[in-house]
Amino acid sequence: MLKQLLNKLPRRPIKSESLEDASNDLNSASPKPNAPKRTSSAVFPSSVIAGIEPLLPFKDAPASEKMSLFISKLSLCCMVFDFTDPSKNTAEKDLKRLTLIELLDFVASGPPRFSEPAILSLCKMCSVNLFRVFPPNYRSARGNNRGEKPENEDDEPSFDPAWPHLQIVYDILLKFVTSSSVEAKVAKKYINHSFILRMLDLFESEDPRERECLKAIMHRIYGKFMVHRPFIRKSISNIFYRFVFETERHNGIAELLEIFGSVITGFALPLKEEHKIFLWRALIPLHKPKCLGVYFQQLSYCITQFIEKDPKLASTVIRGLLKYWPITNSQKEVMFLGEIEEILETINMAEFQRVMVPLFWRIGCCINSSHFQVAERALLLWNNDQIFNLIGHNRQLILPIIFPALETNVQTHWNQSVLNLTLNVRNVFTEMDNMLFLACHAHFLEEQEKQSSATEKRKEAWDCLENAASLRPITGNTTAVLVMMPQQS
Repeated sequence: MLKQLLNKLPRRPIKSESLEDASNDLNSASPKPNAPKRTSSAVFPSSVIAGIEPLLPFKDAPASEKMSLFISKLSLCCMVFDFTDPSKNTAEKDLKRLTLIELLDFVASGPPRFSEPAILSLCKMCSVNLFRVFPPNYRSARGNNRGEKPENEDDEPSFDPAWPHLQIVYDILLKFVTSSSVEAKVAKKYINHSFILRMLDLFESEDPRERECLKAIMHRIYGKFMVHRPFIRKSISNIFYRFVFETERHNGIAELLEIFGSVITGFALPLKEEHKIFLWRALIPLHKPKCLGVYFQQLSYCITQFIEKDPKLASTVIRGLLKYWPITNSQKEVMFLGEIEEILETINMAEFQRVMVPLFWRIGCCINSSHFQVAERALLLWNNDQIFNLIGHNRQLILPIIFPALETNVQTHWNQSVLNLTLNVRNVFTEMDNMLFLACHAHFLEEQEKQSSATEKRKEAWDCLENAASLRPITGNTTAVLVMMPQQS
């Protein structure tokens, strides 16, 4: 292990800004008169380290050598240790942690300018330490492939044992990306599409601390490297597509949506068609998975930001919600109703009128729900002043749709709280337009009488069939039986 670590160290300070020059004459390192004095280490003996000493503190190095020392320390930190055994390589782990802290302080101090070899070395160090394959998620495996929760949904999140090192590496990368000493036109060659894709793969981590760090870094990368913005949006969209339509498993959907929430606020007006397609094909289908509750708050924020940017999208979003409306998941229905209320608070009259008929047909179904929380949430929409005004201006169409659900609740619903709310809504419509209410009531009674009559005729028809069948003896040879059915009026 020690020899492998020592072999990673550079043999001489890299002073040239060209990567070609940095790779020449590695074995011809002769110390200069003003070179910093090397120090000894029990872990990394100075006798085997040629060139600049990586354990030398930055404060003891001359300004001209600090960038070379920075590269040397980065090379030292490219050794990855096994943290599953706490008693293994403890001295080396402590040394690497102290070196990482030194690197973090150096990057945070804001050197004049990072050379291209330094940028390359830092990206390499981050890649070696961060990019890895995660072990199987055994807790998720106990659920099924369609997003069911594991047996013990109260399990604590899984924390990476290497976090003492990973956290500092993430902090170094964050400080590096946000540093004014980094030229984007140079750094983009190393923080490239491949680097970004592997960063996005890390959002699969079960460690919430790691996902928070990734969220901050990816947001800064999106802000600093404008040339990569379309690629980042497309890559995140692909993650959403795979999650919704294939796996329904991903640990970082909430964090990715938080990134997009900030991105959407920066969209220029009028919105590009690309962004509207993303809303329809990626964001709205995210309402489909069973685990919606994990990221619902972030998703709802993104939807709201789109509607604030372009109010005409409100009807599009409502149609999408109706398309993915949950039928057998009451918790999701409550969340959908909450999101509908937020959208209706900002919708204009023209957009509302485009979707009010299918929307209130669905709300009527929710009012009749046997799950009292769904029925309550639907009836509480009338307590919102904006929604109340929208309903009042369009009561001629809305009340005939809603009235049967209200009357059915009054007659049959088991929950007293739902019954009281239903009576309150009936009273609101009575005070709003009594003539319309009476007309709807009369029509409801007429429809009930028709249904009762149709039910009675069906019963009579079946009775005739049963009587005719009972008069025929059971024989081996089957013959057709002609039965006179009562005439339908």
